[in-house]
Amino acid sequence: MSPTNRENKNYREIQGELTATGLRFAVVVSRFNSFVTERLLAGALDALDRAGAGQDHVDVVRVPGAFEIPVAAKHLAETGQYNAIICLGAVIRGETPHFEHISTEASKGVAAAARESGIPMSFGVLTVDNLEQAVDRAGLKSGNKGFEAAMTAVEMANLLKKVKKEVASDE
Repeated sequence: MSPTNRENKNYREIQGELTATGLRFAVVVSRFNSFVTERLLAGALDALDRAGAGQDHVDVVRVPGAFEIPVAAKHLAETGQYNAIICLGAVIRGETPHFEHISTEASKGVAAAARESGIPMSFGVLTVDNLEQAVDRAGLKSGNKGFEAAMTAVEMANLLKKVKKEVASDE
């Protein structure tokens, strides 16, 4: 049997869905580089709207910069009010090593907050070499990474609900 043959599978497959109906989301967005992050936010909100999230089920939380995203996301997760958290920011390389420090700590911080809280957190923080790349990824040429981050959050929130339901039904 080939690994791609699904007709005779001997396993249970669990996948998330792309519907946000009944789910609550927080969007943590950096104000730094707002000409980019506002586009990311617009993309994320569009995705949530298209997926069926009600406006009263989405909270937007603004932080100063990408470095502050993880602590806000962690505190939001600890409230127990959200099925997933979408993290949006833009770090653009400059002439100093500051870019590497901020990019690394933002990504590590969001990953740690997600692991520690058990709440899915999508990473929509652009880490780019220049303004052109940032604008392209915020909707000009390469799609909108905010939209993609929101859809990832929707899928993961649904996946974790299903996993809990499936495991509970096995016990």
